[in-house]
Amino acid sequence: MAIALVTGATEGIGRATAFALGRAGFGVGVCARTASKLAALLADLRQAGIEAAGRPADVGDPDAVDRMVAEVEEQLGPVDVLVNNAGVLIGKKLEDLTLEDWDVTMATNVRSLFLVIRRVLPGMRERHHGTIVNVASVSGKFGFVGGTAYAASKHAVMGFSRSLMLETRRDGVRVVAICPGSVATAMLQDQPLLKSDPARILQPEDVAESILLAVRLPARALVNELEIRPTDP
Repeated sequence: MAIALVTGATEGIGRATAFALGRAGFGVGVCARTASKLAALLADLRQAGIEAAGRPADVGDPDAVDRMVAEVEEQLGPVDVLVNNAGVLIGKKLEDLTLEDWDVTMATNVRSLFLVIRRVLPGMRERHHGTIVNVASVSGKFGFVGGTAYAASKHAVMGFSRSLMLETRRDGVRVVAICPGSVATAMLQDQPLLKSDPARILQPEDVAESILLAVRLPARALVNELEIRPTDP
């Protein structure tokens, strides 16, 4: 059984992806900051017949990342697929953005990629097999009002992903950047500067299915970037 690890897994895209991978036959490792939410997710996954394990973790903390990955590997096995989904969106105009807002955005959206990938990549290279999916955004290509911190972080994810893809592709490790447009999640709905109709934009399950599609490609095939937009926004 192949093993997938999903960060930021208790809500939105992360939760939908954990279930999509589990239903496709993966054992699923999950993490999130809040212990009670993570426990509820693990119970739901297991009730659905999915083999799952996880540990609460701040993925911007290297010690927490090490402990979380170690527990997933101990309970399920080595990580074959990593989905870096943990992220925050603090939509504020620049003069309202605090240094703490900036640092939280960069720690969650960028630093976490480095820390989690650094932990699982050596094993993938040793086995000559693995897929790393970094959930970016169309904001990794374009800006928006209130997006100075978020768009900067997602541009960083894109550059990170493209560079890592070139570093690892000859080692049998694929790196994919997923770039969703507007997705009906709590993170988006809480943003006063961003207005959208939840019924017309992407749903978390749409992004999860796109991630699963990229992961299930034949090993010889690599989609290094996948942009997903609502059909009729």
